[in-house]
Amino acid sequence: MSTEFEGLAALVTGGASGIGAAIADRLAAGGAKVAVLDLNPAGSPHFGVECNVADDASVRAAVDAVVREFGRLDVVINNAGIGAQGDIAANSDEEWLRVLDINVVGIARVSRAALPYLRESPAAAIVNTCSIAATAGLPQRALYSASKGAVLSLTLAMAADHIREGIRVNCVNPGTVDTPWVGRLLDSAADPAAERAALNARQPHGRMVDPAEVAGAVAYLASPLSGSTSGTSLAIDGGMQGLRLRPVG
Repeated sequence: MSTEFEGLAALVTGGASGIGAAIADRLAAGGAKVAVLDLNPAGSPHFGVECNVADDASVRAAVDAVVREFGRLDVVINNAGIGAQGDIAANSDEEWLRVLDINVVGIARVSRAALPYLRESPAAAIVNTCSIAATAGLPQRALYSASKGAVLSLTLAMAADHIREGIRVNCVNPGTVDTPWVGRLLDSAADPAAERAALNARQPHGRMVDPAEVAGAVAYLASPLSGSTSGTSLAIDGGMQGLRLRPVG
């Protein structure tokens, strides 16, 4: 494993499980000092800070705690988010506001709190966790897709705003990732095995994405070795967005 993050400090929101935990482990393996910001960071091997990205005071306190611990902040991974299912009529106004508040405004809160420290870093980078739902129309994902579409646009706007301050901003667009959250959805399905097979088949390489594969892409975008990469969205979806394969048989 390379050590391109040696001497740098990173925080990962939603870093206690799933994709976030894989990202935290990958950055640490690359030499970074890593803080995990989560509603329940207990059990993470990294520096854990309790944080609710829907609450500005909680976010500011958490970011300040990271800087006190590490003395700096160079990399911010905005990974915290929640899912939503259903078509446009399936969710109440309250649920729309809750999901958008966490998935979109949460990124703004964390990034806003981190900006003064990132401006002091010689290798500042922000990576947002977006989704294939931002670029492809998926059934029964209206609210979730709207939130991730906003994340994609926000990433581009942030990249434009902060590139001349030396802060790079990018995002990753995973396909369906084999996480505990997806596992819970499968468990609640009428036929979990058939639903898992359908999710595997939806991606051209025939399986769900592994969290470590998303972590590898995040590490690439966050790395100082990618100093000329900003305003980019990187698909980790087994070709789901870009490929159009002929049916088998």
